[in-house]
Parts: sequence; structure tokens; C-alpha cells
Amino acid sequence: MLYRKEIIKKIFIAAAFFLFFIGCGQKEYDIFGKTMGTSYHIRVAVGFFVNKNRIELKINKRLAEIEASMSAFSETSELSRFNAFNKENELFEISKDFSKVMKTAFFLYKITNGAWDGSVKPAVDLWGFGAKIKKDYQPPDKKDIKRVAEYVGFDKIAIKNSKYLIKKDKRATIDLGSIAKGYAVDEICNLLIKEKLKNFIVEIGGEVKANGLKINGKRWKAGINLPEKNAFDGKIYKRVKLFNKAMAVSGDYRFFFEKNNRVFSHIIDPRTCAPVKDNPASVAIIAADCVIADGLATGLTVLGRKKGLDLINRTEEVECQIIMRNKNNNKFSVYYSNGFKDYIAE
Repeated sequence: MLYRKEIIKKIFIAAAFFLFFIGCGQKEYDIFGKTMGTSYHIRVAVGFFVNKNRIELKINKRLAEIEASMSAFSETSELSRFNAFNKENELFEISKDFSKVMKTAFFLYKITNGAWDGSVKPAVDLWGFGAKIKKDYQPPDKKDIKRVAEYVGFDKIAIKNSKYLIKKDKRATIDLGSIAKGYAVDEICNLLIKEKLKNFIVEIGGEVKANGLKINGKRWKAGINLPEKNAFDGKIYKRVKLFNKAMAVSGDYRFFFEKNNRVFSHIIDPRTCAPVKDNPASVAIIAADCVIADGLATGLTVLGRKKGLDLINRTEEVECQIIMRNKNNNKFSVYYSNGFKDYIAE
């Protein structure tokens, strides 16, 4: 009997040591890189038997595919080739990536009543906020704004059989900068899940999605900056807890120019083809998919506080925080959708 107890004790100790050994073997592994004109950072909990180099190669390969599809900085990208396509009512064949993003684009255009519009590129370029950065920013003439407004509108582009795009106006062009990074985040998360990794956080250009938990069993956290001018690495206003959720933030404080005591934001209202005025300084969206969070963050910056909150409160599994800049001082007013406060980290 004593011998049997001794065996059980040794088995228990060996099992405990094995579990301790495996637990110690877990660590949060960081992957950094450049993509889509910005940087990315991925933190993933890995164990002894994960081939980290192979995963990094797969991540970079997937990001290169997405960039080749929808980069505004490459003349050979699928996006640039479509923009150069100057034929009306003819088929332009697109890849699966491009098709998926365009379907999301049409969805965002519809639910925001045109506040998010991927065809706003001509107006973005006119104001100097496109891929070719201007040295001397000047508000354009009203006649030029009116001219580009003639071919801004997502209804001037159609998708057919999920394989082709059609221009109803050959002058129409698209800019997917406000959803492409979110799409890339979602795709990298899908890649990691296929690699049987369950606990990670992926960030590309500030758009983020978390899956599972940290090694300590707690939820991943992401920060929302206070919307101060030029605040690329500014003060963190709030931190949120994410579990199988994505977050994207948009604001008027990172890219703008000032002229005649007026600030002109890089966020263009596609309905006026001019920068938004008196709209949110910052919008943070939490959603299941980063591509949706990314697009809605821009869409709500255009819609404004009241219409934006109304839209989010009517939309399932989506929450938002809106920061408004008080006109007469440097202070802010903050507004939340019905469920956003549940995500705020204490």
C-alpha cells in the first residue's frame, strides 16, 4: 500500500512539473514590420513547438499580397490599375481580396448613407491629402471642388458576379485607405488561427484586433489617444479591453493643414467634397471585424455625433466612443454608445 502511494505521489509530481514546464515555455512573442505605408506589430502567445520563422514568413507573404492588391502607393497595384482604367461599362477583373473589400465598401456606403464613400479619392487628391503629398497646402477653388464632385459617388461603380468591377463614369476612382488596413488585420488574424494559434493581438497602422487572452489570463488592451494635434504618440485617454474584438480609431488631429485661422482636416466629406467641419475630433469603434470598425470610424467622423451614435446604437455588436472638441478651449466632451463603457479598462 505504501509502495502504491509512493508511485501515485511521483506521478503527481511529474505531471505538475510537466505542466509547469509547458507553462514556462509559453511566452508572448513580438513580430514587427512595415506594410501599406505604415508599420505593424503582432504579439502572439507561443509555445515550444511553434515554428516562429515560418509564421513570420507567412505573415509577410500575406501582407505583401494585400498590399499588391490595394496599395495607393504602388502604380502596379490592383487599385491603381483600376483607377487608371478609363473605360465605361466594361469589366475589370478583380482578385478575391479586392472583391471582399469592395463588398464591404458597398455595405459601409449603404449603412452610412454615403458618409463613407470609397470614391472620394478625387476630392482627397484635390485637397492635397492623397498619396502624393503637397508641400504647400491651399484650399482649392470652388469650381474645382464642383468639378470633381461630378464623379464622386459610389453609385458610379458596380460589382458583378463578385469577379468584376464596372465604372459607370470612366473618371471614377477609389481610395480604400480607410478600410484596407482593417482588412489586413482581419486576414492576419485568420492566418494565425489557421496556424492553431489562439491568443494574440494584431495591430496595423493603429487598427487592432485581439483574439483569446494574454498568458496571464487577462484580456488584451489597446489605447485611445487624446485627440491633440500631431498626437501620433500622444497621451492615452482611455484603454479598452478586447476579447475576440477589433478596434479602429479615426480623427481630425493627425493630418491637417491650417490656413486663415481655419483647420482643414484630411477627412473629406464625400457629400460636399470638402473637409469635415465641427465634427468629432476622434471616433473609436469596437466591432467583431476590423474592416468594419475601420470604415465606421471614418464614416462617423463624417456623420457627426448625433447621427453617428444613432447608427451605432441601432447596429448589433458595434460600439463607439466619440470625442468632441469644445470650440472655445482645449477641453473635450466625450460620448458613448450604449455598450462602450463595458470595454473600458479600469
